[in-house]
Amino acid sequence: MNKIQLSIVLPAHNEADNLPILIRDVTNYMMGLGWNYEIIVVNDGSTDRTKEILDTLQRTDSHIKAVHHPKNRGYGATLRSGFSLATKEWIFFMDSDRQFNIQEMSKLAEHVDKYDIVIGYRKDRQDHLIRRINAGIFNMAVNLLFGLWIRDIDCAFKLLRREIVNKANLESNGALINTELLVRAKKLGYRIKQIPITHYPRLSGESSGGNIKVILRAVKEILLFRITNRTISGPKHN
Repeated sequence: MNKIQLSIVLPAHNEADNLPILIRDVTNYMMGLGWNYEIIVVNDGSTDRTKEILDTLQRTDSHIKAVHHPKNRGYGATLRSGFSLATKEWIFFMDSDRQFNIQEMSKLAEHVDKYDIVIGYRKDRQDHLIRRINAGIFNMAVNLLFGLWIRDIDCAFKLLRREIVNKANLESNGALINTELLVRAKKLGYRIKQIPITHYPRLSGESSGGNIKVILRAVKEILLFRITNRTISGPKHN
């Protein structure tokens, strides 16, 4: 596997119980690989001890950058904040809930010579039934509306060239961010690869993805995105 320069973006909302273990696992893994890396954790208006924990971690490790949103701004805004601070050639992002194993990032990195975006899909999704049903409906709608044919659009385990987020001019503040990223990347001519990954049950913290307000906002965003024809942004990539 080729060495790459990597910015790791970790969105976090009320993940005080998960962050110390996650950062330890990510740091140990990256040190083992010997890559040039940075870890960017974006605290999206957490009301638990996430800020205090991040401040401590940042003081003890120069690889860590902590960003704090005073108020909750949404998943898309959180990722965009992290992307804006990324300095390496490649960006990898995953959620901070420890439902993924950072070591499986190697499966994605094996394909960077041939693809510009390598994305995971959860081969055995460990979420409750209602959330899986909602996700399936959303995934089908996006694929039909935009012709993507992606197996797991919102899977938060993606590796991509940093230039893509610069050219895609991402705008979404909410759950549409993954759709916006993939639709615009495809329009710009970037090559996408899908890889099966392991998904684990959440052990700590609370998920917001099944919240009816989050779902309704995602539906509104996807319809506006399609109706206003904002699927194309920036010059064609060669």
